[in-house]
Amino acid sequence: MKTNFSTNDWRQRWIGPSTRQRAPRAAAIAGIVFSVLLITSLLRLWHSVPVLASESGGRLREKSGTVSVAVNLVPFAGIAFLWFIGVLRDRLGDREDRFFTTVFLGSGLLFLTMLFSAAAFIGGIVAAYGIESDRLPGSATFTVARAIAYQAMNVYAIRMAAVFTIATCTLALRTGFVSRWIALTGYAAAFALLFAGRHIDWIVLVFPIWTLVLSLYILVDNFAVS
Repeated sequence: MKTNFSTNDWRQRWIGPSTRQRAPRAAAIAGIVFSVLLITSLLRLWHSVPVLASESGGRLREKSGTVSVAVNLVPFAGIAFLWFIGVLRDRLGDREDRFFTTVFLGSGLLFLTMLFSAAAFIGGIVAAYGIESDRLPGSATFTVARAIAYQAMNVYAIRMAAVFTIATCTLALRTGFVSRWIALTGYAAAFALLFAGRHIDWIVLVFPIWTLVLSLYILVDNFAVS
């Protein structure tokens, strides 16, 4: 008698039923790593790179090492965020909504693009300061590079983060993979990111903080079920 195994049967037989159970735990860990690294990087940058155009950038003399550390944390935060996206999609599985999943994935990738662009400009400022430490602070080059980094982060990146949050919350409400209050909190965070980005410098912290709350919830919920 011939027996046919589907892909899911093969996966259950050889990989085991615990693979799906590990998916939310992996997503939670990746989200926590992303949140901690990004929050650490942003706080270090704010204490080192002047935001106001009226500041000449003299603080780089004492803070260039801190800025370098902050910029080097960003790629690792991005890797964790990619892992977070991938594992959440795996968790959704057949429950994916094509429209919202496309927005979810596209906005997440665009957020990373803008985040990396801002970090690259800040890293360029530090590298140029190492070569022209006397001439760079207060120069037009410093002002333009700092302005581009600020625009990339506080205008474009956080709005993509807002779209990502809205798509994630909508998928959460449709599928129930997280609690309803997490999704509603995410909507509030997303609208704050959309409309307050240019007016409140620290508003960008809302996204990694919400991701951290979401990840901790998934982690605790996974341990409660297992």
